[in-house]
Amino acid sequence: MNKRFLTTAAFLGAFSVILGAFGAHSLKEILTPLALNTFETAVRYQFYHVFALALTGILFKTYPGKWIRYAGIFFQLGILFFCGSLYLLTFFAASSITGFTWIGAITPLGGLFFILGWCLLATGILRSEK
Repeated sequence: MNKRFLTTAAFLGAFSVILGAFGAHSLKEILTPLALNTFETAVRYQFYHVFALALTGILFKTYPGKWIRYAGIFFQLGILFFCGSLYLLTFFAASSITGFTWIGAITPLGGLFFILGWCLLATGILRSEK
C-alpha cells in the first residue's frame, strides 16, 4: 500500500463532503444555476478521483512500481487542476470578480491528468511482474 496516497485520499474525501454540504446548503442562495453546476461538477469529480487515488494506494501493494506511483500523482494533479480551476471559477462568480475566465482553460488540463492517471494505473497493472 502507498500510505501517502491513502492519507491524501482520506483528507480529500473529507474535503469533498464538506464542500458538497457547503454547496448544497450555502451556495444555492448566492450562485447562478450555471455557477452552482460548475461547483457541483468539481465536487463530483473530486470525489470520484478520491476513490481512484485510494484504489491506487491499495493496488500499490500488489503492483508496486513507477506506473502506479505516477497514476497516483496524476490523479492528484487532476484534482488540483480540474477541480481547483472549477472551484476558482465558482469563487470568482460568487464574488462578482471578472476577468478570470481564462482559468477555464486550465480545466481540460486537469481532465487530461485524470485520463492519464487511469491509463497509467492500467499500465502499471499490465506491466507488473506479479
